[in-house]
Amino acid sequence: MDVNRVAAIDCGTNSIRLLIADLTEGRLHDIHREMRIVRLGQGVDATGQLAPDALARTRAALVDYAALLDRFEVGAVRMVATSATRDAANRQVFFDMTADVLGRVVPSAIAEVISGTEEAELSFNGAVGELDSAAAPFVVVDLGGGSTEVVLGNGRGEGRVQASYSADIGCVRLTERCLHSDPPTAAEVAAAREVVRERLGEALRVVPVDRARTWVGVAGTFTTLAALAQNMTTYDSEAIHLSRVGFGELLPVCEQLIGMTRKQRAALGPMHEGRVDVIGGGSIVVEELAGALGRRAGIDELVVSEHDILDGIALSIG
Repeated sequence: MDVNRVAAIDCGTNSIRLLIADLTEGRLHDIHREMRIVRLGQGVDATGQLAPDALARTRAALVDYAALLDRFEVGAVRMVATSATRDAANRQVFFDMTADVLGRVVPSAIAEVISGTEEAELSFNGAVGELDSAAAPFVVVDLGGGSTEVVLGNGRGEGRVQASYSADIGCVRLTERCLHSDPPTAAEVAAAREVVRERLGEALRVVPVDRARTWVGVAGTFTTLAALAQNMTTYDSEAIHLSRVGFGELLPVCEQLIGMTRKQRAALGPMHEGRVDVIGGGSIVVEELAGALGRRAGIDELVVSEHDILDGIALSIG
């Protein structure tokens, strides 16, 4: 049996994440996972540039990841950069940095910017690998810092993705654009909802979500909401993975987070410190999605997956 040790790195607007796994016959067996909040997209929406301190934070995390690639004797690595880097005028500085750091461990390794379409497909492939095909079609939503991918498909295999769209809105972008007060004012929340409805409106025109039977949410906003809905005092990834959260539990948590102060959110046990200031924006996106999926597809619960684009990137190496 051929075993290929691979590494996937996902560098988004808010976080950078690493997965080292053995890839065997199209299945991943985890060796190591970790996540750092580096906020690479800090200010990109306003300036069009990656900030020097954001690049420095990202480099520091990547240096540590490169040491792990060496330690675990990884044979192949794929690093994907998404929304923040796509939008930055000085993105070449970022690429040069990744080539320098990763190339010392895996020759010729460098980050690549992928399109919103490929980002959506990778997220879908990672998210639905363990789900029963009887629950298809799935609508997978990857809610990131700078963008939100909406993907409809039937599961693993050829022709699995039927439609996808990358909406230019995420928890960091929405917070920086609209939610300036602590806590946000009613006017700021209303303005944020208008932005979300506008950006998601095009996604919902392109992706026929009315066909979906199951909503799968991936990435940190969804997993944090699931932890809070389950009244966890500390984050438990095993209990969160593939958990189901009814809208009756999900929406009150969203509403509470939107209205909280930063200090109140920071005191919540499962809350990662890097999500404290943007989880309210993410909650607005989730509320709007829940409303749309309830009306269009009759969906009344969310399935939360800890497996997402990171797993899709790793699977793509094979």
